[in-house]
Amino acid sequence: MADIPTHHHHTKACCGGAPAAHTAKDPVCGMTVALDAGKPTAMHECETYHFCSAGCRTKFVADPGKYLDAQPAPVSAPAGTKWTCPMHPEVVRDGPGACPICGMALEPMLPTADADNPELKDMTRRLVVGVALSLPLLVLEMGGHLFGWSFGLTPETSAWTQAVLAAPVVLWGGWPFFVRGAASLRTGHLNMFTLIALGVGVAFVYSLVALLAPGIFPHGQHGGHGMPPVYFEAAAVIVTLALLGQVLELRARAATGGAIRALMDLAPKTAERADGSEIPVEQVVTGDLLRVRPGAGVPVDGVVTEGRSSVDEALVTGEPVPVEKNPGAKVTGGSITGSGSFVMRAEAVGRDTMLARIVALVAEAQRSRAPVQSLADRVAGWFVPAVVIVAVLAFAGWAVFGGADSLANGLIAAVSVLIIACPCALGLATPMAVMAGVGRGAHAGVLVRDAAALEALARADTIILDKTGTVTEGRPVLVDVRAAAGFAADEVLALAASVEAAAEHPLAAAIVAGAKAKGLTPAAVDGFDAPPGKGATGRAGGRAVKVGNAVWLNAEGIPTAALEPDAEALRAEGATAVFVAVDGVTAGVIAVADPVKSGAGAVVTALIAAGLTPVMVTGDHAGTAGAVARRLGIAEVKAGVSPEGKAAIIKEMKAAGRRVAMAGDGVNDAPALAAADCGIAMGTGADAALENAGVTLLKGEIGGLVKARRLAEATMRTIRQNLVFAFGYNAAGIPLAAGALYPATGAMLSPEIASLAMALSSVSVILNALRLGRVAL
Repeated sequence: MADIPTHHHHTKACCGGAPAAHTAKDPVCGMTVALDAGKPTAMHECETYHFCSAGCRTKFVADPGKYLDAQPAPVSAPAGTKWTCPMHPEVVRDGPGACPICGMALEPMLPTADADNPELKDMTRRLVVGVALSLPLLVLEMGGHLFGWSFGLTPETSAWTQAVLAAPVVLWGGWPFFVRGAASLRTGHLNMFTLIALGVGVAFVYSLVALLAPGIFPHGQHGGHGMPPVYFEAAAVIVTLALLGQVLELRARAATGGAIRALMDLAPKTAERADGSEIPVEQVVTGDLLRVRPGAGVPVDGVVTEGRSSVDEALVTGEPVPVEKNPGAKVTGGSITGSGSFVMRAEAVGRDTMLARIVALVAEAQRSRAPVQSLADRVAGWFVPAVVIVAVLAFAGWAVFGGADSLANGLIAAVSVLIIACPCALGLATPMAVMAGVGRGAHAGVLVRDAAALEALARADTIILDKTGTVTEGRPVLVDVRAAAGFAADEVLALAASVEAAAEHPLAAAIVAGAKAKGLTPAAVDGFDAPPGKGATGRAGGRAVKVGNAVWLNAEGIPTAALEPDAEALRAEGATAVFVAVDGVTAGVIAVADPVKSGAGAVVTALIAAGLTPVMVTGDHAGTAGAVARRLGIAEVKAGVSPEGKAAIIKEMKAAGRRVAMAGDGVNDAPALAAADCGIAMGTGADAALENAGVTLLKGEIGGLVKARRLAEATMRTIRQNLVFAFGYNAAGIPLAAGALYPATGAMLSPEIASLAMALSSVSVILNALRLGRVAL
């Protein structure tokens, strides 16, 4: 039996264990529990266990062994997971392994919440053995060179001892490098492992030959101890440092997937049905009624049916202020409830939830390639063959002009050139920055579809802003109805609401809501159609009704001139004028006002400061659009534009050399979003807009435009830094390794130092990319 509950914030409480983290995992349901949330706890065998609810604690107390013995072993990825290369996303495999192009370890296409990397475990094990054998080997060899320590060994015995210590490091510890190097030669995709395998292999084989058959070398190449120099310690230390680089790189690469794992961790593992029974969240089906208690996570997407609570939706919207949820309100799986509780009806489960779709989108975006990567790809194509040629030339140059130690110095130079060159630093420069940047954006409510969208947004000099739903709330309200002679205002409103009831545009919702508020009942509609950017049409109550803008009605042969003065007066007040035609005659004009979003003016100012020229392009009338633009400080306005016209304007701007981003939210914005260099969809808008956008602002707040721009600029800045470092490192390191400083200083770059520099170059690129996780947006 479990002991009396306590509230210690550490495990092994009575055994002197170290303090734990600020969260713990419920051993019954697997949920993550905050230690400071006042949740139930229980002691068992000197260890404190934390629970999400009293129900889980009761089950645990009744039979602790049932839950402790059943803890699943961590797995590297769920069944069916595909594996891919971070540098070459076109490579997809059914399991872990090495990339056939660059030799890097493959990683799951979708990181798991409990990441257990077998590649990292294997490399770490090899590294531990390598360090254990390389340290005495290094002391034995370098102690003799630097301090004359012989340790009581003859030169020949010392060489044999070095061979015995180095063989396991090179042949077992370095075996993955040789396998990947051989694979690169077979496929013709030469890479970093080609160079490591050649460098280590040359040093080790040369040393073996020098040990076993010293007589084949010219006598002048024998050292003072009567035998040719051996480089067992160089081969072993190179392998050990290469293993260190792999371990550091694998750990850093795992950190770039932290954004996805953090999102996945937020999803509850269990759900409570309305009847009180608890089930794994995977068993929830659409239509299930679920109870969500105070402080618990919402298990799936759905609608509140009873009760109320404030809900923290920051994980999907980036909005830190909790939102009040009442019956009828939509809730998102993974968000956290406040003090209240409610019952909800599940509407989207499994891969259909917003959180699952965000995770999939972020994972796909992280694997995409920015156009700027093409430069590094072209360089990488000839990089490795060029390095091999330089190594051969360095050896030949030293062999011809190197004097007494020509062979030894030539071998050192050739091995150092092979080892110091790092094509992986070039290859990782862009993918790691993209992964980190996309992950940072996901946490801030900015979803990026691919790396090309980030690059296009960073390069943009013009941003097209739609009016309704982008710079305005997108939730307009009915202001006025003015009827033509022969029609009553309520009649005009009722007919318009009947047709608009099936439309998606926010103005339609305002008209329908206004009619409902007046107690008007919409009629049934036949033959409904909604031409994008024009309006809506249908037969209501046996009458032909058209609701839309004046341009469309006039084009349909329905003159609107008689009501134009009324419409203009309404527009001057910032309202949108919507004309209504009944049976081919203009029956009235409806005024709908859409309030400007809070802080929109400050956002426009910030966009201008960021180097973007804002242009308002809208289907609304020039008077209404001009009033809103003046309020926001937007100088350039194009009003009365159809969806095709918006796309045409963007194409004209691009033809004139402008780099255009477009922000919109409606179905009518989809063509323009697709035509822009970078389309930005407000996340509260229509699905067609989201599908055609490169960037989605989940909350739909206009302030997200500034976040997205800053994220894009920071990511591209990091990519440029990485590429400059990678090119600069190789441009400087290879000549140094070949012996460029020897004529002036008499110093040679040792293979050990070259190996350390190679390992740190890739890690430096990754660590620089990880700084994006802390960038202020």
